[in-house]
Amino acid sequence: MATSSTVKSARKSLVWLFVIIAGFTGLIGFGSLADENASFTPKLALDLQGGTQVILAPLLLDGQAVTTEQLDQAVAIIRQRVDASGVSESQVTTQGDTNIIVSIPGVPDENTLALIKASAKLEFRAVLVTSQGLPLSSVDGADAADGTEATDPAPAETPAPEQAAPVDASDLNWITPEIQKEFDELDCSTAFREPGQIDDPKIPLVTCDVSGTAKFILGPVEVDGANIADASNGTVQSSTGASTNTWAVNLEFDPVGSTAFATVTQRLFPLDQPRNQFAITLDGFVITAPTTQAVISNGSAQITGSFDRDSSKVLADQLKYGSLPIGFEVQSQENISATLGQDQLTGGLIAGLIGLILVVIYSAFQYRGLAIVTIGSLLVAAILVYLLIAFLSWRQGYRLSLAGVAGLIVSIGITVDSFIIYFERVRDEIREGRNLEQAVENGWKRSIRTILASDAVSFTAAAVLFFLTVGNVRGFAFTLGLTTLVDLIVVLLFTHPLLRLLARTKFFSSGHPWSGFDSKALKASGYIGRGQFRVAPSLSAGKAGKVSKEAATRQTIAERKAQQAIQEADKSGGK
Repeated sequence: MATSSTVKSARKSLVWLFVIIAGFTGLIGFGSLADENASFTPKLALDLQGGTQVILAPLLLDGQAVTTEQLDQAVAIIRQRVDASGVSESQVTTQGDTNIIVSIPGVPDENTLALIKASAKLEFRAVLVTSQGLPLSSVDGADAADGTEATDPAPAETPAPEQAAPVDASDLNWITPEIQKEFDELDCSTAFREPGQIDDPKIPLVTCDVSGTAKFILGPVEVDGANIADASNGTVQSSTGASTNTWAVNLEFDPVGSTAFATVTQRLFPLDQPRNQFAITLDGFVITAPTTQAVISNGSAQITGSFDRDSSKVLADQLKYGSLPIGFEVQSQENISATLGQDQLTGGLIAGLIGLILVVIYSAFQYRGLAIVTIGSLLVAAILVYLLIAFLSWRQGYRLSLAGVAGLIVSIGITVDSFIIYFERVRDEIREGRNLEQAVENGWKRSIRTILASDAVSFTAAAVLFFLTVGNVRGFAFTLGLTTLVDLIVVLLFTHPLLRLLARTKFFSSGHPWSGFDSKALKASGYIGRGQFRVAPSLSAGKAGKVSKEAATRQTIAERKAQQAIQEADKSGGK
């Protein structure tokens, strides 16, 4: 019964492995029929394929200079933008003391390029006048408005002929006759802003929303986008805590932003439409203008409206990564060739193949018939890794760099190390006098803890590298971590089950000299079972006694007790 259960369990594990491989193969295969991005060929990174290079130059007012701190902060934010778009293996660097170079592998989509080019500061301004009617939704500590419905333009409130100095950012005295005229003549269907135009944060702004369907007069800047600590999208929860089908964007401000936003909402809350709205602008265009329905003093707000999953994610990314310390304009955009190319990729693959051949040769020399287990396990691991990389290239935008190839090559050693640990534990069990089936089971129990510990160390190192570094080093860390997880899957679902099945075949269980479990060869090491050591017959009695005492010190307590029991049994039999 135990043997039947063992065979059933081994076959079940192999079936699960087949299901995993077939599942990923089917997903990619069906995906390639409907999505041009799906393919069994992994996408390559900038160093192997080339891509697109965008050079950003800072927009500065007269006499303004960009500082190193501002440039470093801008690089970090732009890198976050690119990573958030799903593009991996990109490079964001500085050029000289002013420019930023963004290099993206392959041909990026328009959303990615737009996110990079939307480099002006994100700002919060109070709405003074809008050409639209009432918004469809609202904003407070739990809810906020995004979309508004276009209606006939609402007439602007005309200030008194003798204007007083405005007392706050919502004061209509900001609207001078010149600003009113600019608003009346503004046509949102035409290009009314210069590329990279810089707006004075201390005066009102006349502009349109990003769709070109509404125009606004906005007060001075009151909250800077740099004060947004986090932004995310998700569904709105009801008062009972249940999730609804309404998508929203959640905002979290830092302490400075929380104080400023509390002051703004306290002033806006009692005002009438549209002056109870605040507009969020990016590149001088309004991306949303929600209504204030409560005083928000805790630094947390939620914007709702006519969102779906994708549109709420786009707005969340704009809010989270949209604020740069200074504005930038696109100086140039061009295609670039691979920095390394096909020769280096071929060289890396050849190096990996040579390492693989050496592993196979060593395995055949050291483990004889067991080499088929090693080769089979490496082949299964290679198939799984390849399918996972192809799947991630399709679904997550992952790209394989030369550093990633290096991580794959290093992983060969990690995978083989697991096999060696397992094989040697099985051999130890055979040396202790157990048959092969018992040795396989006991050896697995003894080796799996070591394999888990070894893979845990490798995965931890890969995770630390991935989260604490950027660029190509992350590519190396990613493939190293991925292959470490695959190693566990292969050992659990292929290596161990296959060895359990092979242990029941005559070739391996009989201890054939070419099986890798040759009982004579294993006993030749000197250790021939619990409590017994082989002593060369040519040794003198004195030397044999000395060797026996030395060997006895290497025995475990259980082995010494077993030896004593054997000796006592021999004495009893002699009597």
